[in-house]
Amino acid sequence: MLATYPALADWLHWMDAIPHLRPLMIAAYVLYLLWLIGWIMLQKREPVATLSWILSLAALPYLGLFIYYLLGPQKVKRQRLRRGRARSGMEHYNSVCPPDADCTELAKIGQATTGLAPSSATEVEWLVDGAQTYAALLKAVAQARDHLHVEYYIFNPDHAGTALRDALVERARAGVRVRLLLDAVGSSAIRKRFLKPLLDAGAEVAWFHPRQLLKPFKRPWMNMRTHRKLVVIDGRVAFTGGINITDEEDESRNPNAYRDLHMRLAGHVVRSLQLVFVEDWIYATGEPKERFNIAQLWPNDMPARQDGAITTQVLVSGPDSSWETIHRLQVAAIHEARERVWLVTPYFVPGEAARMALTSAALGGLDVRLLVPKMSDSWFVTQAARSYFDELLQAGVKIYEYGPRMLHTKAFIADHDVCIAGSANFDHRSFRLNFELSMMISNEACVAELEKILIAEFAASSPVRNDRRRSLWLHRVPEAFARLASPLL
Repeated sequence: MLATYPALADWLHWMDAIPHLRPLMIAAYVLYLLWLIGWIMLQKREPVATLSWILSLAALPYLGLFIYYLLGPQKVKRQRLRRGRARSGMEHYNSVCPPDADCTELAKIGQATTGLAPSSATEVEWLVDGAQTYAALLKAVAQARDHLHVEYYIFNPDHAGTALRDALVERARAGVRVRLLLDAVGSSAIRKRFLKPLLDAGAEVAWFHPRQLLKPFKRPWMNMRTHRKLVVIDGRVAFTGGINITDEEDESRNPNAYRDLHMRLAGHVVRSLQLVFVEDWIYATGEPKERFNIAQLWPNDMPARQDGAITTQVLVSGPDSSWETIHRLQVAAIHEARERVWLVTPYFVPGEAARMALTSAALGGLDVRLLVPKMSDSWFVTQAARSYFDELLQAGVKIYEYGPRMLHTKAFIADHDVCIAGSANFDHRSFRLNFELSMMISNEACVAELEKILIAEFAASSPVRNDRRRSLWLHRVPEAFARLASPLL
């Protein structure tokens, strides 16, 4: 064989000629393992995830170090931003829930882990799919008079993206302050030529965690994205949820568009959403807070917190916090539920706490339902999700698969008065790696509206049977393999 490849033979002979090469390589590999194990252990992740990373990267000497550096769990220190809340004149967001307020345990957990107090809304409008969302968004953007703050994970230069860009350009030319914050990976399809009309009109554009592969001494943040979808208009109206700006979510242009959910909000809660955008903008750009007109961002004539009829709370989570706020609130809400728990998510990779909570609720006689896509846009995640079905079904959880369109809705209902919806999936990536934004709403009328939407989704889905036939090689083995690797997701 070596005679067939003389260059390889010469290289091997040259390697053999180096004295003590083998012991040196073994010693180097041992040092690599010790350093890698120490680095991963200091991340203090779950033991299963830590062992998975160690075993996976041990099989890839030295290359594993680069992979972990590029894609492994990373932490972001944003104490500067937390201090910035007080400096921005928003001290009341850091205060505890007033003693005379009706703050539930869920609300107290939300405030303790985010620094954002419970708030209220005068309006909450559920928006189903892209066509309805884009129509409402463009209408609201056209009414902006002072500023437009826009943050998206995916913003594509297609029909949907061009329509919103042109609307922003028109407002910028009219003197409205436009700030556009885009994720550098999710919106990588955008080119300078697409943004030029915006910049020429005076708008500001910033990138969240731009890729820095050519800067070897700076972390590239490839695996930590802003998954948030947020638009704040004049500090009075806001849009958030799960819908990105892309034709892939517009069923009027694409019959296979994602099935998704968004919301329009008005009232005091917009102040909290404004704060989320300002923090993200300062974090991404490094701009001083003095560039913001505080009086315009938080108008003094906004309704007081207690004036809104709908109790709301902004939930943010990300790698800058170890509390996993959205995950923690969903698990806590499951434990508090007395009648039902409905969960809709495109990516279902639960941790042990969530899995125990769901199965305990079902075993306790609650109406527990899980709705996932029949086939998501990730084959691997689909298999990982199905690996949990047997345990859930045996406990009494009702599981439904939505298709043929890809289900992208992220929604949660507990009993008849609590729901959570937004950008966060029910998986490790959303719980720990991405910067996410969800809304917790405590209002029976809003929950009833969401219930109608989800009932229609359940009716259009196929129930998963406990006695379904599953092939060893086509189903059980792929599911087992995906589940084994799920801590790395």
